[in-house]
Amino acid sequence: MKRTTGIYAASTTLGESVQAFVPHPLPPAEPALAPETYIDLNHQAELALARLSGVSGLVPSVDWLLYGAIRKEALLTSQIEGTQATLTDLFDEEAGFAVSNTEDVEEVTNYLSAFRRVQDNLRDPNGLPISARLLCEAHRVLLDGVRGAGRQPGELRRSQNWIGGTRPGNAAFVPPPADRVADLLGDLEHFIHDEAGSLPPLVRIALAHAQFETIHPFLDGNGRIGRLLIAALLEHWRLLPEPLLYLSGYLKQHQTEYYRRLSIIRTEGDWEAWVAFFLEGVATAASDAEGSIIAIASLIAADRRRLLEASKAGPASYRLFELLPMMPRFTIERVRQELKTTFPTAAAAVKILEDLGVVTEMTGQKKNRSYSYQRYIELLSR
Repeated sequence: MKRTTGIYAASTTLGESVQAFVPHPLPPAEPALAPETYIDLNHQAELALARLSGVSGLVPSVDWLLYGAIRKEALLTSQIEGTQATLTDLFDEEAGFAVSNTEDVEEVTNYLSAFRRVQDNLRDPNGLPISARLLCEAHRVLLDGVRGAGRQPGELRRSQNWIGGTRPGNAAFVPPPADRVADLLGDLEHFIHDEAGSLPPLVRIALAHAQFETIHPFLDGNGRIGRLLIAALLEHWRLLPEPLLYLSGYLKQHQTEYYRRLSIIRTEGDWEAWVAFFLEGVATAASDAEGSIIAIASLIAADRRRLLEASKAGPASYRLFELLPMMPRFTIERVRQELKTTFPTAAAAVKILEDLGVVTEMTGQKKNRSYSYQRYIELLSR
């Protein structure tokens, strides 16, 4: 039986009358989601997340893993929206090196700031819960000073938007009229915080993300805030102790299918196909992240062993090595500042790691040299 997932409401924008889609509140009804359509996939996805949580104990510092994972998610979610920045651009910007596509890198760093803002609130007993207010706060940070800065950062839209097409009349999808947005987000909040629901958390996350994208409450940045909501809900429902999953990698790889499955919820009432796609994505992304952690842990352990066996290595080079996973591009001056030491001591520490082949000098110059923990960056960039 085909279900109806919303109604159409007349809306006028740019002088055109269009039919805007207003989704029914969650969860899906008439019929409800059938457990047999998601139970196995949900189980596999939960197992993959549990393995990912377990493997994070392989490295001495979970901060190392988070440094890479959060930046990958920030980068990939931005790339889905057309941003061209790379992981190396991000590391270069953090190291204070010149980057060519500054605007794109700023968009990624804004996502990182928005993500931290949400996480800080969720971890603070007095912080905002997952709510329209918190998402507006994240949206304000996301668009601060970048391309969407003129599109009401931090505010729900006050005008009709549309997706695809050159104008509302030939759009692929017209979200709800602006005057319905606040109530629809209120319904979504209620669904997220309803303790009586029987659906598994991952299925609820799949539903919440799709519903958010259908509401499309902002004039810009809806995709990134909707994917940030996924990360926030993984934390809210304690499915991962730390944000080690970069689901946007899977969504980017299957971008056409991602948009198609969201679309058929509205056109065909097919929530099941979307939920299945989402759960497969979580299982795949968790396995990929697990493999990445094992590879990074192996690389760092092997490099540390070489350093400990090197006769010239000393305290400064050991301390520098421990900084590398969170400072993969650097100058000797940056090392001097981080180690709170003299320039000659910092230079000697870098030289030891360079001679061992752990780090590579990138400029070929005698002065103003810069260095890279290149094999680590290549592993993260896979």
